[in-house]
Amino acid sequence: MAHRTLIPIGPYHPLQEEAEFFQLYVEGETVVDMDMRTSYNHRGIEGISMKRTWDQVPYVVERVCGICSASHPLAYVQAVEELAGAEVPERALYLRTIINELERIHSHLLWFGLAGHFIGFNTVFMWAWRYREPCLDALEIVTGSRVNYANHTIGGSRKDLTPEMVKAIRRNMDEIDGPLDMFITTCLEDPVLAVRLKNVGVLTEEAARRFGALGPTARASNIPIDVRRDDPYAAYDRLDWDVITCANGDVFDKVVVRLLEVKEAIKIIRQALDDLPEGPIQTPVKEVPPGEGVGHVEAPRGETFHFVKSNGGPRPERHKIRAPSFNNVPTFKASCIGQPIADVTITLAAVDPCYSCTERMLVARDASTGKELMTLSDLVRLSQQKTEEIRKNI
Repeated sequence: MAHRTLIPIGPYHPLQEEAEFFQLYVEGETVVDMDMRTSYNHRGIEGISMKRTWDQVPYVVERVCGICSASHPLAYVQAVEELAGAEVPERALYLRTIINELERIHSHLLWFGLAGHFIGFNTVFMWAWRYREPCLDALEIVTGSRVNYANHTIGGSRKDLTPEMVKAIRRNMDEIDGPLDMFITTCLEDPVLAVRLKNVGVLTEEAARRFGALGPTARASNIPIDVRRDDPYAAYDRLDWDVITCANGDVFDKVVVRLLEVKEAIKIIRQALDDLPEGPIQTPVKEVPPGEGVGHVEAPRGETFHFVKSNGGPRPERHKIRAPSFNNVPTFKASCIGQPIADVTITLAAVDPCYSCTERMLVARDASTGKELMTLSDLVRLSQQKTEEIRKNI
């Protein structure tokens, strides 16, 4: 039997933006097994939201992830709207579509730039982030903010678009579209990218189905799933667009899927602006009756799922969130084994993981005795104390 070496990645590593821990078991230069641990970042979002009123919760859940700060609120408000039987105005459905597709462009170009940086192709990093700026500017035009947009609300949208705003968004999409073709050509034809990314970190279709992969991670493995088409919401069923898939499941195909999805997002936004109906942007929802509701949205990384339960009071009795990274991160067990050590970090980054999205701690216990050490309330209190200490030292 070959000598087996343990190589830890994390909990803090310069290539991963958040705290996570992967134990690689290698023989020579080849990974033969892996153990992964998440939930290092815990902010108690579900517990906090259950202490907020129905209308306050969107501001909380948009902070689950800075790149999905339109997806989480939309999934939440759709769950509450299902529970309350609220009918959302047509214009609001189109506004929701525009915002969420702008977010998809922002997320995918951010990831593409980082992917270039991870493999030492910093020209890709600089150009991708340069042309992410018009998208962020468009989000600021629509919502007033480049991150944490605070525009989705129960019953509709908080802010409307003026004709001048519509023209500005069109200009910004035109500014992105041309360079995007350059990115796609570069990706498909550059021999260095092909050698570095093709047949690296392969997630087979069978493994993707077994792990329940979502979003571009699944679609790069030839699984054509997309909530926007499979269970339409907002205005997606009124517009013409395609679900992008690739067949190989490697890092290269994950790049291709995301870049082509940006093209589709621009196409969706242009159609939504062309067809934007007149009318109100909100339906008043005065109370939320007892019951349960579910909302799910195709976030940039895949399906984001929110469950809410009401007892007829002013706030959720239960709020459950499942972000796509919770499904996609475990696929590393399949995609990294058999890879050389040098390919592991780009394989880990290829699913665009958000480790804060995988938080699952409610109680901290002593592993040997089972004694309870901290509850959710204790964790929140410690976090608040630490914030105050930092504030005093600034």
